[in-house]
Amino acid sequence: MSEIHKFYLNGKYIVLDIASGSVHVVDEIIYDLVDDYLNFTREEIIRKYSSKYNKDIIEEALSEIEELKDEGMLYTKDERLLKPSYNPENIIKAMCLHVAHDCNLRCRYCFASQGDFKGQRLLMDEEVGKKALDFLLQNSGNRRNLEVDFFGGEPLMNFELVKKLVEYGREEEKKYNKHFRFTITTNGVLLNDEIIDYINENMDNVVLSLDGRREINDYMRPATNGKGSYDIIVPKFKELVDKRGDKDYYIRGTFTNKNLDFSKDLLEYYNLGFKMTSIEPVVTDEKEEYAIREEHLEEILNEYEKMSKDYIKIRKKDRDFLFFHFMIDLTQGPCIIKRTVGCGAGSEYVAVTPEGDIYPCHQFVGEVEFKLGDVFSGIENYDLRENFKCSNVFTKEDCYNCWARYYCSGGCHANAYYSNGNIQKPYAVGCEMEKKRIECAISILANE
Repeated sequence: MSEIHKFYLNGKYIVLDIASGSVHVVDEIIYDLVDDYLNFTREEIIRKYSSKYNKDIIEEALSEIEELKDEGMLYTKDERLLKPSYNPENIIKAMCLHVAHDCNLRCRYCFASQGDFKGQRLLMDEEVGKKALDFLLQNSGNRRNLEVDFFGGEPLMNFELVKKLVEYGREEEKKYNKHFRFTITTNGVLLNDEIIDYINENMDNVVLSLDGRREINDYMRPATNGKGSYDIIVPKFKELVDKRGDKDYYIRGTFTNKNLDFSKDLLEYYNLGFKMTSIEPVVTDEKEEYAIREEHLEEILNEYEKMSKDYIKIRKKDRDFLFFHFMIDLTQGPCIIKRTVGCGAGSEYVAVTPEGDIYPCHQFVGEVEFKLGDVFSGIENYDLRENFKCSNVFTKEDCYNCWARYYCSGGCHANAYYSNGNIQKPYAVGCEMEKKRIECAISILANE
């Protein structure tokens, strides 16, 4: 089966060869002809387009298309693997460590139920934290570099444990010839000079939660007293980023139907001086008043296009500015298997609760049917793990013929589950947003 996808965006005609991943920025004539090349003879194509193009130009364009086809860069046949051999040794390489199921904000859209994940407000103790790191070390096989994200709730509410676990991890990694790459995700309320310096010294990455403009952030992310958080956290985030130098960080926001003009929030990040940015669509029950629904989709897709135009302008004067969803690897990056299975949730990546329970990822925490085991006894729900391992773009009916399948890798399992009750059934609105983000990202590269 040979497939192409084409689109026009930001002044560029673009043709994507789906199976090979080859991307071609083409002239309008090739853009027109590629749909007909496999289905019509040269004479029929010349006849069809003779009113728009000169015959010699049509023949030249057909020769270019033929050359791309012969070089395996266009109309490539897709070798589909119904059950790719993914992680046969069950190696775990990344962990979301929930050191706090408590929070000092009350974000309206919080999937973690304002920090408690539908359970008790708890802080992880030292024994569980160390057992979690031991579990990762012992189940990482030949993988040397391991990822640990200190998460919540709000992890700075258990900052002393974070420090103890970083120290413990550095001691234990030497025994296993491993290296921990630590990240922390924080709302910033508890940041002070001491914590900022510690994070900048010890965390390879830090994710800072801010929803953009003051009025948007303060409506969606109030403190426990109901007041806004923008003026509390923005100066602290600026200080942290200014001191961070060239180390990684992300300012991460969420957009809802309350800010469908979220390109303005991207500009807010830029005007505040933040260079590494991300804005994610909220995923929640459609009955929630702030939810994104199908009725919002057209406006959202138009907003992504507007955002891409703003982004191109900013990047022309500031190449350091980055938006996560407009960063794309067109060099074929991960192997075909990795491109079909996605983030590795439930297999290579797990989340651990304050009690030590193991879940496929942070968004499944609290859904008891998704408990994989615990850090004391290890993985016990083998069927669930296999279900996640075998969930890929070839087993998902909606993904099988989608042009974007090798870029989104089947989408988020949690989004699928919460929208359709089935990790094999992708979140349709999210799929359309992802496809538009991919088109925007490719068009941006074409302009650069």
